[in-house]
Amino acid sequence: MKVKIEVLNKLKEDRKYLEFLRQNSNWYKKLNRDPENLEIFIKKMKEKYKLRTIDKIDNIVDSADIIAKILNS
Repeated sequence: MKVKIEVLNKLKEDRKYLEFLRQNSNWYKKLNRDPENLEIFIKKMKEKYKLRTIDKIDNIVDSADIIAKILNS
């Protein structure tokens, strides 16, 4: 039971976790059956909302390109 409480607390830490969980209700069952799926859940959420490190770098590069284009015109 302790593990399930830890999963719930982790999900409550970030609003995006709960939003992703509500949009993808199949994760309720997966997390309930095996709390170890939490890491996979977080990975999938970060992919969907583009919160991975590579996504952040891409956003910075895109922003720099836009600024460079504005300054060059």
